[in-house]
Amino acid sequence: MNCWQLDPKDVFKASPVVPVMVIEKLEHALPMTQALLDGGITVFEITLRTPVALEAIRIIAAAMPEAMVGAGTVLNCEQYDAAVAAGAKFVISPGMTPELLAHAKKGPAPLIPGVSSPSEVMQALELGYQQLKFFPAEANGGAKVLAAISAPLPQVSFCPTGGISPANVDQYKSLQCVATVGGSWMLPKDLIDNGQWDKITQLSKQAVALLS
Repeated sequence: MNCWQLDPKDVFKASPVVPVMVIEKLEHALPMTQALLDGGITVFEITLRTPVALEAIRIIAAAMPEAMVGAGTVLNCEQYDAAVAAGAKFVISPGMTPELLAHAKKGPAPLIPGVSSPSEVMQALELGYQQLKFFPAEANGGAKVLAAISAPLPQVSFCPTGGISPANVDQYKSLQCVATVGGSWMLPKDLIDNGQWDKITQLSKQAVALLS
């Protein structure tokens, strides 16, 4: 049994796209999130790739308590605990370890672990994980490979992430196993650096339209 306060299915259902947010400056945290929200995106994955990531999660979670704020690029149990303490409602990892899977089962926030092979999917299933991240999607063969992996494992739903863009997103959208898609194409670094939040909102609207 797990102690999760949120069902991972609800994370997947909340938005057709999960933005992979790399926040390098704290002052970008709220306007970036608001720009995505104005574009119709309601799930936010803040990756733990920058020194300010945990504080950004804390700021967003406090300012937008209704938002579904999560942490990405979580690599171990310590980072899981730190993300939850900062206010993350869900956690995403690029891969998985037995320790992290077992630890997250006892925590309050659902973990969506990354997988790239049938064996990894089976390992996740053994511990009760059915909502998974297919990563890195394009480098692992894209939608064609994901379709093949999911065929004998119909109980699993995926959030493919990695190399996905408007040019190939339709290939993933057409798969029954895909519940939502992760990506960063609506967050170009130059727009973030220049504070062009209206353009990010426009790209977000386009992303939601593509996947709806």
